Amino acid sequence: MRDTAGIVREALGKEVAKGGVRSVSGGDINDAYLVALEDGQKVFLKVNTPGNAAFFSAEQAGLEALRKTDAIGVPKAITAGVSRDCSFLIMEYLEAGPHRPDYWERFGRQLAAMHKAETGEWTPQGKYGFTQNNFIGAGRQNNHICGSWIDFFREYRLEQQFRWAEAYFDSYGRKAMQSLLDHLEDYLVEPEFPSLLHGDLWGGNFVTGPDGSAWLIDPAVYVGHAEADLAMTELFGGFAPAFYGAYKEMSPLLPGYADRRELYNLYHLLNHLNLFGEAYYGSVMRIVRRYGRRPAG
Repeated sequence: MRDTAGIVREALGKEVAKGGVRSVSGGDINDAYLVALEDGQKVFLKVNTPGNAAFFSAEQAGLEALRKTDAIGVPKAITAGVSRDCSFLIMEYLEAGPHRPDYWERFGRQLAAMHKAETGEWTPQGKYGFTQNNFIGAGRQNNHICGSWIDFFREYRLEQQFRWAEAYFDSYGRKAMQSLLDHLEDYLVEPEFPSLLHGDLWGGNFVTGPDGSAWLIDPAVYVGHAEADLAMTELFGGFAPAFYGAYKEMSPLLPGYADRRELYNLYHLLNHLNLFGEAYYGSVMRIVRRYGRRPAG
């Protein structure tokens, strides 16, 4: 059993209240605990093996970046490190409040405001990427700085995932995928301005905070096209219609977004194929067939 009280004591210099450690859901990757301290503070503790310390340092950096936009609720990452043969992340614990009546509208407006925030702290001169590489789920995510959104998405999102997944593809699939990559500029567009993205914005990566609004968690942050975040919200069933209406009022979409949406989500499906196996191959190939020009011969 992990010495959670010892981890918190070493990291924060505070004592845990008697009976103050409770196991809670923390996703598929980490063990997670709600920890009550003797001074009345509550914190959220994620724990994994020492070899996974990079996951937590990347998550901390992502949460800090999102918080700096001052646009939407994001829990504070208090500290991360390695202690007692464990890597850990200690975060602010959010007591969930009742949903505001305008929950979804507010979420849409706040996400649009986040996407409009300045990005110069993380990429220079309107470029794309991030200050460090991080993770998309358990998968590695390369955030190399790039001057073109289309080139960035081709090289550091689709192409990298495809190379890792290439063994799943037959000859036609490999040629069709390569054709898609070669002609990506025929489908994607450069944004009007770069945006700081959550990077993995599906229904499991936001929670209701004490103010009754949506708060973002578990980011895979980078600077990119805001459309990529919006597309991810639609991959697994979508959010409430009021969310999209409010977002578009604040930040109208460029023409053709609906035709680009599946290309953005191809990245996530390829990542799922690499992480979880061939159950995702059919979904990947449906998109590849749609956009990949049929090879000659």
